[in-house]
Amino acid sequence: MIRPTNFSRQRHIVKLLMAALLFPAAAIAEPSEDFAIHCASCHGEDRLGGTGPALIPETLGRVRNLSDIIAHGRPATQMMGFSDQLSPGQIEALVAHIQTPLEETPAWTVDDIQASRDMASGYTPAAKPTFEADPLNITLVVETGDHHVSVLDGDTFDVLDRFPTPYAVHGGPKFSPDGRFVFIMSRDGWVQKYDIWTLKEVGRLRAGLNSRNIAMSHDGQWLAVANYLPQTLTILSTDTMEPVKVIDVVAHNGTLSRVSAVYQAPQRKSFILALKDAPEIWEVATDPDAGPFHDGYVHSYEKDAVEAFGAQEGLFARRRIPVDEPLDDFFFDPDYRNLIGTNREGTKGVVINLISGGKVAELPLPGMPHLGSGITWDWNGVKVMATPHLNEGVLSVIDMADWTLVKQIDTSGPGFFLRSHETSPHVWADVFFGPHKDEVHIIDKQTLEIVKTLNPAPGKTVAHTEFTKDGKYALVSIWEDDGAVVVYDASTLEEVKRLTMRKPSGKYNVWNKISFSDGTSH
Repeated sequence: MIRPTNFSRQRHIVKLLMAALLFPAAAIAEPSEDFAIHCASCHGEDRLGGTGPALIPETLGRVRNLSDIIAHGRPATQMMGFSDQLSPGQIEALVAHIQTPLEETPAWTVDDIQASRDMASGYTPAAKPTFEADPLNITLVVETGDHHVSVLDGDTFDVLDRFPTPYAVHGGPKFSPDGRFVFIMSRDGWVQKYDIWTLKEVGRLRAGLNSRNIAMSHDGQWLAVANYLPQTLTILSTDTMEPVKVIDVVAHNGTLSRVSAVYQAPQRKSFILALKDAPEIWEVATDPDAGPFHDGYVHSYEKDAVEAFGAQEGLFARRRIPVDEPLDDFFFDPDYRNLIGTNREGTKGVVINLISGGKVAELPLPGMPHLGSGITWDWNGVKVMATPHLNEGVLSVIDMADWTLVKQIDTSGPGFFLRSHETSPHVWADVFFGPHKDEVHIIDKQTLEIVKTLNPAPGKTVAHTEFTKDGKYALVSIWEDDGAVVVYDASTLEEVKRLTMRKPSGKYNVWNKISFSDGTSH
């Protein structure tokens, strides 16, 4: 009688033999060769990441069904399937290859970051903008097709400059509080500083090996970089572009964790971190007078006597906020008193009060809500938030006073981004996934009904709306290599201009971002 473990092993051998018959050339291929041919261009020759994430055990711990992902791709990402190019045996060997630890665990220290620092030799700061346009009505367009950013005049839509960025920009650019400088980050950890007044790059450095996003401190002095690899938070001086601190992200139980994202909480004078591998939220102070924050119980019987563990205080002091399970995607109410996060499965939302650290509500948000694209507005005398869902064609509208579901608005497919403006009566919602990816819904903020559906490029992906400073115009991306930015009159909903671009993705208006404009995700 064959024991089940032996049977499973024999069945696996049979699969490999069949693959050898069906793909005779593939059967003798080395997985390292397959990786070099099919994977390295996106994930790096050293497996440390590029356009795609690092493919090493440290970053794949929670990823399931790797074979299926390699064969069929991954929804909502640029990961394509390779079942038509790789045999089942090759795929299994490739899975084993990327699950094999590197000979040395990669590190990226303060010294490494400092050594990567490259400041532009020809840069000289200007005393005032070198152009006639309103510097606060500049809109940056990230063109992922050829890794550039176009600088648009928000009144005329003339391109003032078009500059190269690090490879594979990820996450939204972050502006200094006065709107003069912008910081741009790539998936492989490079951070670039650009002077909008002079239309020149200031410099760049590599803050991590595989990074998620960046956040600006409330006072504009510090830039935080969330890293998958190594599992750290890097803090840079925005003035000198030098590293000032690298914080190892270690949970209370000693587990190393990747940082899913870092956010600015300006009213709290802090950064908020989403930990991907631990049931904690971190708050890192950008206030020199912050704290003390204690990791353990605080007990004292005498005046001014404190018995506690793990106390931190001052600039960059860390506060731990325990949660029931890791939370991936965050949204904040306008005064940053409450954080709304989603669980790993994307089946619900959880409201955490940042003052007490306690859970105050759970939200019925199935279908993988994309809280990072959520927005707020005033509806019937109350503040509401809305979020698209990545797995179903609805927008959820939530009353932020009692955290109840106001309405789920049916759309023609799952969306990725929402945008509005305080002067606009409408919410603009794309339909990023599925057969209706070429549509943009215009939704009335008060009736919560779709009043019009735009189709600026039939058959092509249309996404990500941004408004000009005054809300007069709305800019929409045709998310294709031969794409465009389409400018609409936000009142009449008529097209007024079309600018040819190379796969334009995000668009970011200086004023809307630095003023935390209502209707813009932060």
